[in-house]
Amino acid sequence: MSNQANNKGKDTVESKDFIRTIIAEDLASGKHETTVTRFPPEPNGFLHIGHAKALCLNFGLAEENAGSGAKCHLRFDDTNPVKEDTKYVESIQADVKWLGFEWGDDLYFASDYFEYFYDCAVNLIEKGLAYVDRQSPEEMREGRGKVYEAGVDSPFRETSVEENLALFKQMRDGEIGEGEAVLRAKIDMASPNMNMRDPAIYRILHAEHHNTGDTWKIYPMYDFAHPLEDAKEKVTHSLCSLEFEDHRPLYEWVVTNCPVAAVPRQIEFSRLNLSYTVMSKRKLLQLVEENVVNGWDDPRMPTLSGMRRRGYTAAGVKSFIARGGVTKVNSVTDFSILEAEIRNDLNKIADRRMAVMEPLKVVITNWDDAREEMMVCNNNPEDKAAGTREVPLTKELYIEQDDFMEDPPKKYFRLGPERAVRLRGGYIIKYVSHSNDAEGNVSEVQVEYIPDTIGQNAPEGIKCKAAIHWVSAKYAVDAEVRVYDRLFKEENPDAAEGGFMSCLNEDSLSLIEGAKLEPILTDVGAGYICQFERVGYFCTDSVDHGVDGKLVFNKTAGLRDNWK
Repeated sequence: MSNQANNKGKDTVESKDFIRTIIAEDLASGKHETTVTRFPPEPNGFLHIGHAKALCLNFGLAEENAGSGAKCHLRFDDTNPVKEDTKYVESIQADVKWLGFEWGDDLYFASDYFEYFYDCAVNLIEKGLAYVDRQSPEEMREGRGKVYEAGVDSPFRETSVEENLALFKQMRDGEIGEGEAVLRAKIDMASPNMNMRDPAIYRILHAEHHNTGDTWKIYPMYDFAHPLEDAKEKVTHSLCSLEFEDHRPLYEWVVTNCPVAAVPRQIEFSRLNLSYTVMSKRKLLQLVEENVVNGWDDPRMPTLSGMRRRGYTAAGVKSFIARGGVTKVNSVTDFSILEAEIRNDLNKIADRRMAVMEPLKVVITNWDDAREEMMVCNNNPEDKAAGTREVPLTKELYIEQDDFMEDPPKKYFRLGPERAVRLRGGYIIKYVSHSNDAEGNVSEVQVEYIPDTIGQNAPEGIKCKAAIHWVSAKYAVDAEVRVYDRLFKEENPDAAEGGFMSCLNEDSLSLIEGAKLEPILTDVGAGYICQFERVGYFCTDSVDHGVDGKLVFNKTAGLRDNWK
């Protein structure tokens, strides 16, 4: 092979992110014959956009290395029965599938390993590497010391193996109450890493588990269960966010000192942070429980189900995540970048339709009352295969209220006295007169249409510099339109002086009743996505659309970023 070819291959490897480089090197060296990753959410909430980064990375690596038999496990870390629920399990599975990933036969639950975890804990006790501590939580917290101050040994640290085994069995049998004892690993109370100062690895919880019922009275801590799950499933590369970097020594200690089938490698990467958003599941749950939003799938939420309901596409979300890359540098991505990727995808795939949000009636005075004519409009100028559709033009129309001004400024090119404008896909119309209601607001505009101007320039003497959207008054269908905006006014809600709840955007949801839509939108189903021309991208609501015959559309994104 030539040096040129060798250099080309080297450049290819070096162009990968650091995780992909590690995996490529491990496969090339023969350290691993294949790659096994895992996506391990805890079923205590819905997945959000931050989880999607880990999801796409782990499942994406499996797809990229499919030739070597690589795979990604979907595993539920369900070791805390107090917060977990089957509804979260189901929602997570739906989100993974929505993003286009499949786990095949590799669906696992940490709760299926409870007996194995228990055996590993017993093994540590028998080795003198774990003990039952009956101090109060406050005493244990005090005894751990401070970052630059060594901890103090528990008075129970040197309890005999036999007594620890007996006590641990009593914990399992429910003979010791919650908070009265924990099982701690015996590591190093003087370690500079606080995670290594005899961490608790089992606690007592007399709670019903969604998968195992009331069989267990004790449950493993995450830092103990997670490495054992990875090892049991023979995961090669255990990828997690940077906050677990200080936990890696404990991860490796557990794998080293327990009977395991494989030795996975933990690798950390920076998590995805998004401006004008909170990512804590605890805070998202608070928004739901306090009815600030209408459930986990509220379109203002950063959850994948909320984004799906808002009309975000899986392709757009994945493109956004790929754009951010994989690094070890913590940063905050501006929300507008996510919207830009969604907008780019929708521009390619969304049907074009006409809808009038704030209707103003227009009467074509030189149009016969019974006359109807079909205007031909493009379904999507970005996709020639999308074809065209026919939109009925009748004597009475609706246009947007702000597409007419009684006293327009010089650079206003829409309809007004002594002005002409083109109907989208149709004729040029020119102003004749208008009427006002009792409050002085414009209630109706009278115009004339100019024959033979479909697809043609304006005749001499007529200036027409703009086209506006419209809907036939006779055939228009009514709809409720929900206009969503960012849930928070502050770029970093977590840092708000009064807490994240203090900077809620009171205008994050606006309802438009009686919007007028072109008739083709009458029969579209839930989840249908389109562009309302000149307005933005919208989708039919997946929950409320069609209920009792009502049409409900959610605003996905504007045609441009209005927050700049």
